[in-house]
Amino acid sequence: MKKLITLLTVAGFLAVAVWASDDVVSAIHGIITKVDETAKTIVVKTGDGVEHTIHFVDKTAVYGAEGVATGAKDTFHGLKEGSEVVAHYTVKGTESTATEVDKVGKDGMKATEGTVTKVGEGGKTVTVKAADGTEQTFEVVGHDTKVAAQDTAKGATKGGKVTVYYTEKAGKKVAHFFEKL
Repeated sequence: MKKLITLLTVAGFLAVAVWASDDVVSAIHGIITKVDETAKTIVVKTGDGVEHTIHFVDKTAVYGAEGVATGAKDTFHGLKEGSEVVAHYTVKGTESTATEVDKVGKDGMKATEGTVTKVGEGGKTVTVKAADGTEQTFEVVGHDTKVAAQDTAKGATKGGKVTVYYTEKAGKKVAHFFEKL
């Protein structure tokens, strides 16, 4: 009986650990190589050559792609093959599901490169020094972005370089994604 209770307890902890890990939001930066509106997926190829299939659901938010004509060939939610994007997603089993996809470039997120010099309390702000010596301060949104900012700052003391993908709202720069260079 003790063995059964112990086994059930261990199984319960493992189930909770698996369930909790499914809610972790990750992000990738890359180029869309395939759009499948029927399957509600896009394939994003990252800089290291890996292709990621990302599924869309009704709650998936898409930013910066509003200017694309509705119904255009090979587009989905205003995204098309060749679009540079940052895709935020969760993984359940073997399926990656987009929570947010941000178009980078014209009408989308902007990018700046530099070194993180300061992370505000709780990761709410990040200051980045660009190659020209100017410093820009970004507000940080989303738990996954705050964690990335704090992790990036740890490497900054070693001269770590980053690209910050951001939008501007009400005169403030809002960071959505950090990519280590």
